[in-house]
Amino acid sequence: MKIPIRKIAISKRQFEEFFQTYWKRMYAFALKSIGDEDDAKEIVQDVFKSLWERRTDLQLSDAERYLLRSVKLKSLEFLRNRSNKQRHHDLISNSETEFYEDNNLYYKELKNHLDNAVDSLPKQCKNVYKLSRDEGLTNKEIATNLSISERAVEYHISKALSVIKIRLKKYCNIHIARFLLITFLYF
Repeated sequence: MKIPIRKIAISKRQFEEFFQTYWKRMYAFALKSIGDEDDAKEIVQDVFKSLWERRTDLQLSDAERYLLRSVKLKSLEFLRNRSNKQRHHDLISNSETEFYEDNNLYYKELKNHLDNAVDSLPKQCKNVYKLSRDEGLTNKEIATNLSISERAVEYHISKALSVIKIRLKKYCNIHIARFLLITFLYF
């Protein structure tokens, strides 16, 4: 015989009764499934939090069955997530050296291309760019050091960035796509 399901609104008092009555059983089940006290407590807390948030919309015929089933499902979800995290961690650990070597090689190549692009700039433009980027000087400080206007400094930086962008565009499009793919696969 099927038990009829009725919609009930769980009051604060009923919620507290559920908590007092079922908390230990739920915790014991989660602890047995997971093996970690803190994680088991968190799972039980999540189930009760969900019960409270959904207290006006739930249709229950058996609160004990509902709560224990919820803990079982949360525990299985937790184990599945933990297994996935461990798999990703193992993948990263095994591939870490290769990933960082590739990344380091990519960085050196990019730095070399950037240096070549900067070296191809006209003398004044290169000086302004290096003072701005390498020395970290403000436009005003650069203007004072080189005896030019701040407007000229802005022009040279803009020109330098434009030339560098054009020189690195072809190189970067290929390697950025590769870098993003590697990053996506490892993280």
